[in-house]
Amino acid sequence: MQDVRPDVWSAELEEALVRIGHRFGRVDLRRQVRAYVHGLLGPVGRKNSWQLAEYVGHRSPAALQPCSPAALQNLLNRARWNADEVRDDLQEYVSEKLGVPDGVLIVDDTGFLKKGTVSAGVQRQYSGTAGRTENCQIGVFAAYSSQRGRALVDRELYLPKAWTSDRERCRAAKIPDNREFATKGDLAKTMIQRALASPLPIAWVTADSAYGQEWRLRRMLEEAGVGYVLAVPKSQSVPALGRIDLVIAQAPDEAWERHSCGDGAKGPRVYDWAAAKLPANIVFDPDPPTHHRWVLARRSLSDPGEIAYYLAYAPVGTEVPELARIAGSRWAIEECFQAAKNECGLDEYEVRRCPGWYRHITLVMLAHAFLAAMSATATVARGAAETVPVPSRPSLWQKSGGSWQFTVPHRHPAGKPIKR
Repeated sequence: MQDVRPDVWSAELEEALVRIGHRFGRVDLRRQVRAYVHGLLGPVGRKNSWQLAEYVGHRSPAALQPCSPAALQNLLNRARWNADEVRDDLQEYVSEKLGVPDGVLIVDDTGFLKKGTVSAGVQRQYSGTAGRTENCQIGVFAAYSSQRGRALVDRELYLPKAWTSDRERCRAAKIPDNREFATKGDLAKTMIQRALASPLPIAWVTADSAYGQEWRLRRMLEEAGVGYVLAVPKSQSVPALGRIDLVIAQAPDEAWERHSCGDGAKGPRVYDWAAAKLPANIVFDPDPPTHHRWVLARRSLSDPGEIAYYLAYAPVGTEVPELARIAGSRWAIEECFQAAKNECGLDEYEVRRCPGWYRHITLVMLAHAFLAAMSATATVARGAAETVPVPSRPSLWQKSGGSWQFTVPHRHPAGKPIKR
């Protein structure tokens, strides 16, 4: 960001702050949110209320206390403003600054390590961030990615059943009475629906296997006419074909093509890809179909035993290089997490109640979106993989019209193949 002139930086930040200013009914609140966002973007060691207050010059009346976090703590905990309304403004901002017709929405979760038992949603649970079970909160996020940049655009705090079944505990943490248990997949679907209703131009959705394996999420996207490339576990069942790892293992050598899934820090990220179209669903699909469903796999060049699996739903005419690009864009959200934590203090809050969490996270998302709008950096991604067994049954892979497809035996109602 050193190549951005200070006047351009200041004007862009002012635009972002003015955009949300009407959400704060009082002048003092607008000043507090302005100070908070400036602090999140500033060279502050740990971006909690105390250090942010010191950075922005909030002085305490007491001579022995050079700074006071009271105003910023009030902004997060007691002041009257709606974080969801600010989120809506943020999505409009990201749409204007980063939006393109083929934009990708990415869903993933991240953990926030915490001590104690009173922070909303905290418990010992698996955190992908830590790679182990820790005492933490889990936030489910949506990010928007395009060739112009990427930014976080929505968030939900995951509340385990141990919380939602204890209404007194929820009330103490200021969790709304109407908030009931929702799986991470449920939270993802809610955010996807909100994003599709927002100004964000979204052509694709992608996510890791924790979300991709949920058929209700896939069906929701198909009904909305939105394309997806979703990672799935190797045990994922493909209708009429069986386990996806066994299906991919039948791919002939010539079905594997070498494609880049985007540029990384060291240049193009190249893998071998195998993809084949699935037969149309005669119950749900129009005739002729507007989209095709695909099975997709990505194989490491250095270790061919490392394979990642995907299910895809793409407009007619989409080719394998585009599917590979969408699959690779999933890692843009990991970069968003890293940048938002390192540069804007995403995980450095010291609030315990539910409204404070949403308010801090939303203002961090705004600060990060501002940086994304200023830099418009390219997506960098990495991949993980699964191993693949070798089946013994005949291959169902057939090439037709320049692309691979599956041949599925016709079956009578008892489930036995029809002989021809």
